Amino acid sequence: MNMAANTLIQKLKNVGPGALVAAGFIGPGTVTTCTVSGASYGYTLLWALLFATIATILFQEMAARIGIITQQGLGENIRQRITQPALRMLAIVVVILAIFVGNIAYETGNVTGSVMGLQAFADIPSMPAIIVIALLGFVFLWIGSYKLVEGILTAIVVFMGVVFFVTALASPVNWGEVVHGMFVPALPDSSLTKGVSPVLIAAGLVGTTVVPYNLFLHASGASERFKDPSQVADARFDAVLSIGLGGVISMAILVCAAANIHGSGIAVTNGKDMAAALSPLLGGWATCMVGLGLLAAGFSSVITASLSAAYAVNGVLGWNAKLKDVKFKLIWLIVLASGCIMAVMLGKSPTQLILTAQAANALLLPVMAFFVLVCANAADLGSFRNHVFSNIAGVVIIFITLFIAYKNLSAFVASVMKLIS
Repeated sequence: MNMAANTLIQKLKNVGPGALVAAGFIGPGTVTTCTVSGASYGYTLLWALLFATIATILFQEMAARIGIITQQGLGENIRQRITQPALRMLAIVVVILAIFVGNIAYETGNVTGSVMGLQAFADIPSMPAIIVIALLGFVFLWIGSYKLVEGILTAIVVFMGVVFFVTALASPVNWGEVVHGMFVPALPDSSLTKGVSPVLIAAGLVGTTVVPYNLFLHASGASERFKDPSQVADARFDAVLSIGLGGVISMAILVCAAANIHGSGIAVTNGKDMAAALSPLLGGWATCMVGLGLLAAGFSSVITASLSAAYAVNGVLGWNAKLKDVKFKLIWLIVLASGCIMAVMLGKSPTQLILTAQAANALLLPVMAFFVLVCANAADLGSFRNHVFSNIAGVVIIFITLFIAYKNLSAFVASVMKLIS
């Protein structure tokens, strides 16, 4: 076996933190948002997924590099890099608010997605389903046995992604429109469909892929996996491969829905409606697969979102609390409980709720991306600090996400008002 093959095998063995990020963003929000996008607007919004995938790779690579070189999480880096007391306090408050608001919104979508998965199998009332999911999540978080369960559920989600990819290849896809939708940014005319706002969907596609809490998760994961600066190249390979494949799976979900649901008159409101995207390949088994996928994606994300919030707050406040410390547990408990309560209060329209949660992430993204950019330019990173290309690309992405957030604000507020009315 030649040296190039050995190097590739070694890099594949080091795949880990990036795969966790990919598994994190392929949750119920991704399945729902991509399905609704394809069902409502065909291939038109594929460009948003392509942009989101590239942006995710860029900023997650920065987060991983920061974690490896400093051997600290992103929260600790933000606290240390901003030395002016007033600005540091402002940054801490912004991070805590953003992580809490974003993760509670995301957790609400995770819980709701899990419920949709259960209801795809049987007519189970929402309240008992939410209670079961909340209790299971609490138990696994409290005793720390979530890793095995997360591994099993992630495997199911990945399997579901493969099924979507194969179905996309077997479906009557208009590949010319796929290419056009991927490389020609456009917003469809919402008056031509009965779907939700295309701006909200576009923001949701970005928010469900470039997830703010994943930046904290990746930095901490990379600092634990990679201990030597020479391994930055391995971490970069991990990020490009894992997140790139995650983006392809997301696009496959959208393409399946566009090819098999768009123009059929089906309004996607639950897991059973989503199953129509897989019917060409799985037939009657499609509902079971979507239900299992939503349940697995939702429950695994319920766990990771709660933990990520705890890691972020722990780091930015400089607590140095461990997994079993009371302060650490209190943070994930607040996020978990808040997500369940919001799911109960707003769960009458599950698809709308999940779309709104993803759009909330898109609103918070520019703030977290800015902090990553600041930390990645720290002088003590030496030759591993950002180069000109990374900075230019990062600034461009931040401005694009700010524009999307601005355009999405009115649609987001209208969506929230619709949920609470």
